[in-house]
Amino acid sequence: MLVAAGLVVDAVVHWRFAPDMAYVEGGAIGGDLLFRVQGVVAAVVAVLVLVAARRWSYALAFLVAASAAGALLLYYFVDVGALWPLPDMHEPVWYSDKTISLAGEGVAALAALAGLLTVRGKRSSREPENAARL
Repeated sequence: MLVAAGLVVDAVVHWRFAPDMAYVEGGAIGGDLLFRVQGVVAAVVAVLVLVAARRWSYALAFLVAASAAGALLLYYFVDVGALWPLPDMHEPVWYSDKTISLAGEGVAALAALAGLLTVRGKRSSREPENAARL
C-alpha cells in the first residue's frame, strides 16, 4: 500500500507541474511531455502493484520511484544541461512540492525495495513444500 501511495503522490505532483515545464529549453523532448509521461507511468505502476504484488511489480515500482527521486536530486544539485533528448531540467530552487514529491518517491522506493526482498515468486507445482524437505 505504501508503494502505491508514494507513486500516486509522484504522479499527481508531476501531472500538476507538467504545464509549467513546457518552457524548459533544450532537448528533443519537452519538459511538459516528460512530466506527463512520468505521471502516467507512476500511476500505472501504482495500480500494477495493487493488482499484482509480485517481485516484478515491486522491481518496476522501485525503478520508477528511485529514478524520479534521483532525477529530482540530480537536477537540483547539478546543472548537467540538456542531455539529448532530455531538456535542461536544472532548477536550484527548493519548494514544498519538491519535498512532497521526494517524500512520496522515497517512501515508494523504500517500500518497493522491501517488497522486492520479502515477496516470494510463484512456486512451480512440482517444487516440494519446505516442510517436506529433510
